[in-house]
Amino acid sequence: MLSRSFRRLVAALAVAVAVAATRAAAAVVDRSFHRDFDAVWGKRNARFLEQGRVVELSLDERTGSRLESKDRYLFGRFDLDIRLVAGESAGTITSFYICTGGARHDEVDFEFLGNVSGEPYLLHTNIFSDGKGEREQQFVLWFDPTADFHTYSILWNPLNIILYIDGTPIRVFKNNEANGVPFPTQQPVHVLASIWNAEEWATQGGRVKTNWSEAPFVAAYRRFDASSACVWRGNGATTRCGGDHLPSSASSWMGQTLDWWSWMTLNWVRMNYMAYDYCEDRKRYPHGFPTECIIPIGRI
Repeated sequence: MLSRSFRRLVAALAVAVAVAATRAAAAVVDRSFHRDFDAVWGKRNARFLEQGRVVELSLDERTGSRLESKDRYLFGRFDLDIRLVAGESAGTITSFYICTGGARHDEVDFEFLGNVSGEPYLLHTNIFSDGKGEREQQFVLWFDPTADFHTYSILWNPLNIILYIDGTPIRVFKNNEANGVPFPTQQPVHVLASIWNAEEWATQGGRVKTNWSEAPFVAAYRRFDASSACVWRGNGATTRCGGDHLPSSASSWMGQTLDWWSWMTLNWVRMNYMAYDYCEDRKRYPHGFPTECIIPIGRI
């Protein structure tokens, strides 16, 4: 059962979303990374272009780079266009994620594991709740993510977390707190983007190391959109929620789940492009899978 305080929080956020939606129609715009983000690590490797509408993050032997949103959010949809490192990228990770920080942190990850030239990228996803992660799912992408920008999205509301690529759902993590599975509902997150060296595990389990003669490794980001999100103003302060640019109906993101067609699409992705699922790893869990793996994730 959801706590009374949590129900009150959800009701208040829903009202805030509805109020924002009546004020203006939400639209996807080219926002300025200068306005929305700070370079919190490897500042010299963050190159802002087109008046801040595009940013290139690079990795060399000395450092990578990371951006962190100036705002924190409690629920929202976050979209970001990314063009990954072209050519040789073994040992590198390009990422887009939301995270609360702290020992009992909540986090949702897109991590793109680089590879040797000609080999496909591996998309590594993970979800942490109340400090517990190890919920890895990995996918082979069905397009070349280095040839052009593609849109990666995180939808987080009180009902579920859904990950999308170009509007196609690839993963869902439902709120199963009633069954003892922690779900992020209380801690505000920053949005982060980064590139860093993880040669000890990123490519073929660490067997292929970073080839520094190919440096710098450069990934590009553009069109960050958090217009459908609730900006956290601190305990006791009013949380400002954005409207909704989803096509289904106004102010729908706060209650959005997967419809029948989305479930069919998700299953298509799983059948054809999933490379690893912790919920199917019997060697890792010889005595039984985690609770969320046993609960059906169908249209309920």
